[in-house]
Amino acid sequence: MIHPGLIKKQRMIVSISLLLILITIIISMGMGYSSVSYNRIIPTLLGQGTFKEEFVLFSVRLPRIVITLLAGMALALSGAILQGITRNDLADPGIIGINSGAGVAIAVFFLFFPIEVGTFVYMIPLVAFGGAILTAIFIYLLAYNKNTGLQPVRLVLIGVGFSLALSGAMIVLISSADRTKVDFIATWLAGNIWGDDWPFIWALLPWLIILIPFTLYKANRLNLLGLSEPVAIGVGVSIERERIVLLLTAVALAASAVSVTGGISFIGLMAPHIAKALVGPRNQLFIPVAILLGGWLLLFADTIGRNIIEPSGVPAGIMVSLIGAPYFVYLLLKK
Repeated sequence: MIHPGLIKKQRMIVSISLLLILITIIISMGMGYSSVSYNRIIPTLLGQGTFKEEFVLFSVRLPRIVITLLAGMALALSGAILQGITRNDLADPGIIGINSGAGVAIAVFFLFFPIEVGTFVYMIPLVAFGGAILTAIFIYLLAYNKNTGLQPVRLVLIGVGFSLALSGAMIVLISSADRTKVDFIATWLAGNIWGDDWPFIWALLPWLIILIPFTLYKANRLNLLGLSEPVAIGVGVSIERERIVLLLTAVALAASAVSVTGGISFIGLMAPHIAKALVGPRNQLFIPVAILLGGWLLLFADTIGRNIIEPSGVPAGIMVSLIGAPYFVYLLLKK
C-alpha cells in the first residue's frame, strides 16, 4: 500500500509540472522569428486572429510544441523502463545506442528506398522501431550471461560502444549521399525538431496512447524487477519474459520519438532521476511525474534553443546535451 502522504505529494508535483508545461507553451507560442503578441494568442486560438497570426500559431508553433511535448514524454518513459529492467541508473535510449540504431535505419531508408509522400510520415516510426529493436537485441544478448543474468554495467558499456559504432556507420552512409538527403540526416543527428507538422503528431500519438497505460499497468512488475533476481523469481515473476516485453515497450517509445525529433539523448536519463528524487523510487508514483517532466524538459530546451540565434536557432538535441552531459558525469561519479 502506498502511503497517503506520498500520493498527496505526487499529486502536488503533477499539478506543478502541468503548470510549468502550460506556462512554457504560452511563452513558446509568443516567441520566435515571427512573434505573436501575447494578448492576441487567445483571440487567435478562438478563430479571431489575422491570417498571419493563425498561420504562425496553427501551422508553425502549435505542431512543433505538441510534437516536442509528446516526444519528451516518450523518451522519459523509455528511460524509466530501461532503468527499471536493467537496474542501472545510467540507462537511457540515447546513451546505450537505441537512438543510434533507429537513426541508422532511418538513414538507410531515406537514402536507398523510394519514398512516397503520403506514407513517409507513418513509415518513419516503423523503420526507426525496426532499427532500434535490432540494436537492442544485440546489446541485450551481449550483456546477458546465462550464469549471472543481465549485467547492468556491462549493458551500458556495450550500449555506449554500439552507439559509437553506429554513429561511425552513419558517417559512412552519408559520405557519398546526395546533398539534399545529407542535409536531412545532419538535421536528424543534431536533434533538430524536423517533424513539426500535424501528420507527424498523428503518427506519434497512437504509440503513446497505447504504451503509457500499458507501462502504468506493468508498474508493479517494474518494481519487482528492480529487486534482486532471486526475490523477483520468488514472488512468481517470469523475469526474462517481463524484461523482453518491457524492453520492446521502451524501444518502441524511443524509436517513435526520435523518428520525428532526431537524435536526442539525456531526456530519458534526467527525467526519471528527477522524478525519483521528488516522489521516491516506486514506479506507480514516479512514472507519471517523469513523463510530464520529460515533456517539459524537451519543450523548454527547444523553446530556448530556437530563440537564441535567429532564424534557425540551436537544435533541441544540442540544448539538452548541454544540460544532460554534466548530469550524466555527475551520476557516473556518484554511482
